[in-house]
Amino acid sequence: MMDLCIVNCKIPPMKSECCITVNNGKIISIKKLPTKSDDIIDLKGKTVLPGLIDVHVHLRDPGLTEKEDFRTGTMAAAHGGFTTVFDMPNTLPPTNTVDAFCQKMEIAQKKSLVDYGLHAGVGDLDEIKEIAKLKPVSFKIFMDLIDNKFLIESFQQISKLKYNPIISLHAEDGNIVQYCTSQIMKKIDLKPELYAKARPPLAEIISLSNAIEMAKYIGNKIHICHLSTIESLKLVKKAKKEGCDITAEITPHHLFLNSDYLRLKGNFAKTNPPLRSNKYKIGISQLEELDMIGTDHAPHRIVEKNQDVWNAPPGVPNLETALPLLLTEFNRGNISLELIKRLLCENPSKRFNLKSKGFIKKGLDADFVVVDLKKEGIINPEYFKSKAKYSPFEGFEIQGMPVMTLVRGKVVMKEGDIFENKGKFVYD
Repeated sequence: MMDLCIVNCKIPPMKSECCITVNNGKIISIKKLPTKSDDIIDLKGKTVLPGLIDVHVHLRDPGLTEKEDFRTGTMAAAHGGFTTVFDMPNTLPPTNTVDAFCQKMEIAQKKSLVDYGLHAGVGDLDEIKEIAKLKPVSFKIFMDLIDNKFLIESFQQISKLKYNPIISLHAEDGNIVQYCTSQIMKKIDLKPELYAKARPPLAEIISLSNAIEMAKYIGNKIHICHLSTIESLKLVKKAKKEGCDITAEITPHHLFLNSDYLRLKGNFAKTNPPLRSNKYKIGISQLEELDMIGTDHAPHRIVEKNQDVWNAPPGVPNLETALPLLLTEFNRGNISLELIKRLLCENPSKRFNLKSKGFIKKGLDADFVVVDLKKEGIINPEYFKSKAKYSPFEGFEIQGMPVMTLVRGKVVMKEGDIFENKGKFVYD
C-alpha cells in the first residue's frame, strides 16, 4: 500500500489526465490508472506543476523578525506554490560567518514549512573556506556596498574552493549610485519617481560588465540577481556566448511593473534596483531569454514604507503574487506553462544542483503545486500569509491560482489554509 495517489490530474505538456503515486515523500509512478494508497486526492482535471523553487527570498530571520520570519515567510511560500526557498544573507547578524550560518540553520530547521537553502554572505575572506563546508546555495555579494579590491579578492578566494561555488551578485555600482543620488537630492521637489534616476540603468550595466569580465578572468560561476534592463540582458547573453558560466534572474516586479509605479504606488513599489521605464525594462516578450525568476521577496513593515521615498526601505513581498501573475499571462496567451516550469522549477534545480527537485519524475521528491487555471480574483494583501500586508500589485485582476501545495507528498496548503510541516535543508 502506497502513501498517496493523486488522481485525475494534468501534467503539462501531457493532454490526458493521469495519476501520481507517492510513497515516503518520493514519486513512485506516473500512469493512467490509480494505485492502491492510504490517501487519495482527486484533482478533477486540475493542472499539476513541479513545486516552485524561489532562489531569492529575504525571510528576515534572525534579527528583523518584525518584518518576517522563517515561519510566516514559508507560510507565504506554501500559499504561493513554492516548495523550496533560498534565503539571502542580509539578516542580523549577516550570514557571513560560520556561527551566523549555523544559527540561521537552526532557526530554519525549527520554523520552515517548506524545504530551504541558505545563501552565505562574504565578510571576512578567511571565513569563506569554512562556510563552504556548510553547503551554502551560493556566496552573495552586494556590489553596491564594496570596492573592486574586495570584489576581486572575494572572487579569487571563492575560485580556490574545491567545487567553485556560485557567486550571486547584486549588480549596481556604488559610486554611480552615490553620485546620481547626490545630484537628485539637490532638487527642490523630491518626487518618488525620481528615485529611479538616483540608481540609473548605468549603475547596473557598469557593475554587471565588471563582474562578467572578472568572472571570465578568474573562472568563477556567477548568478545575477534581479536583472532590470534590456542592456543588462544583452550583456548576459553575450557573456554566455563567450564561455562565461553565468545565469540571470528577473523579479515579478521588474517584469510586470515600470517606473511609473513609483508615482502610482509610492514606496510599495520602491526596490533596488529600481523599476525601469519602458525604454529600459525587460518585457514579457523577452522572458524566455532569462534563466529563471527569483521573487526577491523582501517584506517590510508598513510603518517603514510610509516614510518618504528616500528613507523608506526598498523591497516587495512577492511569494504570494508571482505565480498568479504568471498564470494570468498564460491565460492571456503571452507565455506557456512550459516556460513557467522552466523558469521557476527546472532551471533553478539545474543551476543550484537540486537533484531531487524541479521536475515531476519517478524517484524525485513529491513536490507539487496544483493550479486552477480558471480561478479568478483580485490581489488583496489582506489575505497574505506574509507579515507584509502590502503590494504594488494590489488590485491587479488575476486568472489562475495555486490551490494546493505539497512538499515531499505532504499537503502544506489547500485553498489558502496552511498545514504544519517540517521543511528540510536541500543539501542534506
